[in-house]
Amino acid sequence: MTQRAKPPFRGDMVGSLLRSAPVKEARARVAAGEMSQAELTRIEDEEIRKLVRTQEEIGLQAVTDGEYRRAFWHFDFLEGLSGVTGYDSDSGIQFKGVATKARGIRVTGKLDFPEDHPHLAHFRFLASITDRVPKMTIPSPSMLHYRGGRKAVDPSAYLRMEDYYDDLGKAYAKAIRAFYDAGCRYLQLDDTSLSYFCDPEQRTMLAERGDDPDKLIFTYRDILNAALKAKPADMQITTHTCRGNFKSTFIASGGYEPVADLVFNQIDVDGYFMEWDDDRSGGFEPLRFLPKGDKQVVLGLVTSKFGAIESKDNLKRRIEEAAKYAPLEQLCLSPQCGFASTEEGNVLAEEEQWAKLSRILEVAKDVWG
Repeated sequence: MTQRAKPPFRGDMVGSLLRSAPVKEARARVAAGEMSQAELTRIEDEEIRKLVRTQEEIGLQAVTDGEYRRAFWHFDFLEGLSGVTGYDSDSGIQFKGVATKARGIRVTGKLDFPEDHPHLAHFRFLASITDRVPKMTIPSPSMLHYRGGRKAVDPSAYLRMEDYYDDLGKAYAKAIRAFYDAGCRYLQLDDTSLSYFCDPEQRTMLAERGDDPDKLIFTYRDILNAALKAKPADMQITTHTCRGNFKSTFIASGGYEPVADLVFNQIDVDGYFMEWDDDRSGGFEPLRFLPKGDKQVVLGLVTSKFGAIESKDNLKRRIEEAAKYAPLEQLCLSPQCGFASTEEGNVLAEEEQWAKLSRILEVAKDVWG
């Protein structure tokens, strides 16, 4: 076994990191009208530089900006698309025992990816301050539809959902090309729907609002593949899926068996970051659907939800279990999700976050050399 020269790497990370105290304080002051956006950006720049240095120091081959400039892992990007409007909703997204702050999005016009989307500048800044691989994370196109469905699409913008789906794929194709032109060679599309389709409660929710979950997953597949046709050969694109991640809680449960064949064989990405940190994710048996070749599955065996550090022996044992169903050379290791999918972050300390990432790199070196 050897380490990989291209993403995803044997020891990798999902993307978001716990926000530092200066960033949290500055964002609160902006919200209160006590600080300008320009001053916030200056502080974010400074804190991201520190964040990147720490990632480099512990040995990560790919680094992110920790999503430090975002409130949500998905809404911030989606609100930057042409035709999408953000608004203060009546309620937040419901997790087990807690809800996010109230925020929602609607499609109010024709979808497009604008040349001045703010996340392009975010990526350029990241790329300018590191000699490692700068990794960009954005929500998958299905995330624009999954939460609100047809009700979140204004009929004056799209009378036919087929036209909406078509434009969504085209907008994301433009996004992929725009990030490539900005220098991005490692892009991750975060897509919770891939695991939510495995949860009976989520499937019931979709059916009750008028969507057929057995058909919708194929619609999402087609949108994603339409966008991925824009991927240049020297760009690595991965997906990440989990069952919800907010203040160390979750939304969904269920193993990958119902979707594994489609995910591994019908979605044209280079790798899959997948959650396997507890029993809610089921066993490794769905890995048997992974086709032989260079596609990688990044095993999310280290939890980002709590601070206790996983033992090296236990992680190695679980990698061995996974290797019964897929070749070891097609496996990597990471946390099961980011440490802060929203700016609030999970319930653990920054030093525990870094200890977990360091443990991942230690185990990856032991297992893959």
